[in-house]
Amino acid sequence: MRHTFIMMGLWLIGTCGCRQPAAPVAATDPAIPTQAKEGSAMGFTVTSTAFADGQPIPAKYTGDGADVSPPLAWEGAPKSTVELALICEDPDAPDRDFVHWVAYGMAPGTASLAEGATAGLTAGRNDFGTTGYKGPAPPRGKAHHYRFRLMALDAKTGLGAGADKQALRDAVKGHVLAEADLIGTYQR
Repeated sequence: MRHTFIMMGLWLIGTCGCRQPAAPVAATDPAIPTQAKEGSAMGFTVTSTAFADGQPIPAKYTGDGADVSPPLAWEGAPKSTVELALICEDPDAPDRDFVHWVAYGMAPGTASLAEGATAGLTAGRNDFGTTGYKGPAPPRGKAHHYRFRLMALDAKTGLGAGADKQALRDAVKGHVLAEADLIGTYQR
């Protein structure tokens, strides 16, 4: 009888929520491993004055509006950052993550990109087949999510203009000190 109560008590402990919660899943791209540097990711954030994290992207920054890149600002990049790079993509696209913006070559002291920014960065090729930013233009229906992923790198990418996401991924592999994400949504 005593054995039954002990087993029941252990079962209750295991099912009542008394266990420690699991660690949150990292939002990093598994194809771009982040190096574990001393305190590197602590406090590295990216924001926009156009929309809050997880909120709708105004039409101005989409294919239905002026189709200019939203203003972005960041802080907390590791002190050893040599270059900053950015990828914006839609993980809700039907066949694969659809790339809207690839930018790199940003100086480590850069803390923001203005609306419609073209200066201070090297523009890569998006999945529309053009270089620079091309905003959300999802099919009608459910909302799509757009991930603006800023990477602090410990080395220069060495890429010329027009490199695509894969070329950037190859160039930054093993050189990502920290990542900061901003997610926006858009629905037609």
